[in-house]
Amino acid sequence: MISWFEREIIQELKPFEGRFETAWRIALICSLAALVFMTYGIPLVAIGCYLILFVMKPDPAESTLMAIGISVLVSIVVPVLVLLTNLAIDVPLWRMVIIAASSFLFLFLGAASQLGPAGSILALVVAFIMTLLGNAPFGEVATRGILYAWLMAAVPMGLIIVCNVAFGRSVPRLLQRLVAERLNVVADVLHGQASADDVWTLLRKGNTEADSYMKYVALFHLIPKVRQAQLKAAVTRSYELLIHASQYDSLRTADDKTHVAQRGGSDSYATESAAQCRRLAQAFQAGQYPAPPPQQAENVPVRLQPFTNAMALLYTPVPEGRSAPHSGFFYPDALTNPVYQRFALKTTLAALIAYTAYTAMDWQDIHTAMITCYVAALGSTGETVHKLTLRILGCLVGAAMGVLSILFLIPLMTSIGQLMLLVFVGILCAGWVSSGSERSAYAGVQVGLAFLLTVLQGFGPDVQMSVALDRIMGILLGNLILYLVFTRIWPISAAQAARARLSAVLERLSWYSGQSHPGPLCSPNQTAQNLAALDAVREQLSRVHFEPRSLRPPREVLDLLKKTLKQGEVFGVRMALAQESRGTVAQWERQLTDMRHQLSVQPA
Repeated sequence: MISWFEREIIQELKPFEGRFETAWRIALICSLAALVFMTYGIPLVAIGCYLILFVMKPDPAESTLMAIGISVLVSIVVPVLVLLTNLAIDVPLWRMVIIAASSFLFLFLGAASQLGPAGSILALVVAFIMTLLGNAPFGEVATRGILYAWLMAAVPMGLIIVCNVAFGRSVPRLLQRLVAERLNVVADVLHGQASADDVWTLLRKGNTEADSYMKYVALFHLIPKVRQAQLKAAVTRSYELLIHASQYDSLRTADDKTHVAQRGGSDSYATESAAQCRRLAQAFQAGQYPAPPPQQAENVPVRLQPFTNAMALLYTPVPEGRSAPHSGFFYPDALTNPVYQRFALKTTLAALIAYTAYTAMDWQDIHTAMITCYVAALGSTGETVHKLTLRILGCLVGAAMGVLSILFLIPLMTSIGQLMLLVFVGILCAGWVSSGSERSAYAGVQVGLAFLLTVLQGFGPDVQMSVALDRIMGILLGNLILYLVFTRIWPISAAQAARARLSAVLERLSWYSGQSHPGPLCSPNQTAQNLAALDAVREQLSRVHFEPRSLRPPREVLDLLKKTLKQGEVFGVRMALAQESRGTVAQWERQLTDMRHQLSVQPA
């Protein structure tokens, strides 16, 4: 009998559309990076390849845009570091000050603004450059080292951009397939062949992925602007169809069901609407831009009118209405919420402890301890421990792959080309895991990093086992330091972080319920944003079981959070339907206020 753990592993490793394509592209880019680094004598090839694993996602648009952003930001930061070199090269204290200040700044920006994970990358690059200055005998060598560090980040990002543009999946076609997937699910609902879970799975994804695709298409002008506008409208309308599909059973009146039963279980109106949906989906899947069906006659049942209207207006933009207030680049509570500053301080402290430890022991080969602190730290303790667990498991698997390669394959290699082939095969396996869901993707990144750190030690095939083992020990040491810091200093439970996010979404829903304008209170895009935010809360709650028992909240608190989460999703969808009576909306406002009050008075 298969255990729960084995079932989870099988589920996470299952193939899906685009997974193999993502994996081989990651492997190709890492192989090319190894070639460039070794041909031109650029050090830190393993770290450069790790950045590729970190940035490359199944979404080529997100990967390319992040690579462009990191390239620009690193290019801005590096000249500043050149100016600081003379100050820090001979004074270890100043190096520590610069590492601490820059780490806090970039980690805070990454946590409290739209900068996101790029903040951790910048903090890592700056800190790593500063740690290398202690080995530089004079300023000119230090400056050259800084330029090499810039190349360490710029070369992988450049390869990601070039390869995604040249060999990446067609982003317009990905958009069309996304629309087709939604239309097919709606057709299944109308045919009675899809469950509510199928609809809610797509609803909870929101339009984040689609928005990333649209930014990429607009940035590189991949299709004419007319087609861009059509695709953007089709994405919104297809999400609108999903919203109505989630309510389809409740819209069917008793008379509707009786009428269908009298006709032998057939519903000609629903069947025709489903067929239209299916035809549109097939056309989008084939890369076409189908003509929307004409508006249906007035005798269409009420339950089907939202579907026929949305299909007839497939390329007509949906009015957005008034948007909830937002703060732009920084989050609204960036300067008032101490969580962001504490996260930056804890991660910086862990990195400094790691740096001090391997410097005091004069054991530079375990410098991966400091790298671990930057790449494995997350907001809550549950998230961090979950990531550490994946990191340790991935580290052991990747190290085993690397050690076996050193023992049996690398001694037979005589050229960089053969080493590139080994990197391609190893990263293909790691890329398969890293292109999966968020539950396991980071394990793939760690498999790749541990494998690269063991097999890429110089500028060609190398069989030094001691270096490989030292780097693995550094990863494990970094994990230990990070765990102790995040569970002992200002620990934040996953439930506490989830409650803060949930309160923010409920506050936004309350704002929408207080607006007065014709039509639905929320547009489909606003609903997509709210449901995606609520799904992030659900993911956060799943991390609770990774925390020490002392941080876990009482069972009743977890039950309240889950109940409130489901109620928030129901409100989020209902606000996107036709305008309700003012009495109903006023009742929503009271219920949302009560829900927010319950969250605020419950202990963490």
